[in-house]
Amino acid sequence: MPPKARITKDMVIAAAFEVARKTGADNINARTVSKRLNCSTQPVMYHFATIDKLKKAAYEKTDEYHTEYLMNLPETQKDIMLGIGLNYIRFAVEEPNLFRFLFQSGFVAENSLLEMINSEELIPVLSAMQKEMNMNIEQTKEVFITLALFVHGYASIIANNSLEYDEKIITSHLERVYKGAVSAVQED
Repeated sequence: MPPKARITKDMVIAAAFEVARKTGADNINARTVSKRLNCSTQPVMYHFATIDKLKKAAYEKTDEYHTEYLMNLPETQKDIMLGIGLNYIRFAVEEPNLFRFLFQSGFVAENSLLEMINSEELIPVLSAMQKEMNMNIEQTKEVFITLALFVHGYASIIANNSLEYDEKIITSHLERVYKGAVSAVQED
């Protein structure tokens, strides 16, 4: 019976995630990941034949982390939709390297809004929105797309150090966009 591997695949993925988090996804390579694990590059390459496959696994872990972050709303949050939107922007503030990895690295799985809105990963967010807004799923998706474009724009500008985060102003803008999107969908 061969000895149990000391460095597991999950450990390699976690180390790649941390490299992306601290220094950016462009720095994920066998050397940086093995240094983080305090091992040679052999265990990294054993679990991942290519660095591209390792980056894709780290991307998936980052996407899961992002979804959990979005859905972690304070109990006092009255409006789930606004809370998710603010969390999206906060993620760009607090985790700019991960934000850029998710949305500006070319690893995103969906290439269009239609693919994004129908992706399995978005189901928890859309379900929470649908329940709160008391709308059908198609109306919910329309509101989501409007908010997503607005929120993503804000977050991208902030993640790339072109705008300072001001929660009060952003909340005000987000509330206006949200009310407008809901009103437009209800008029249809």
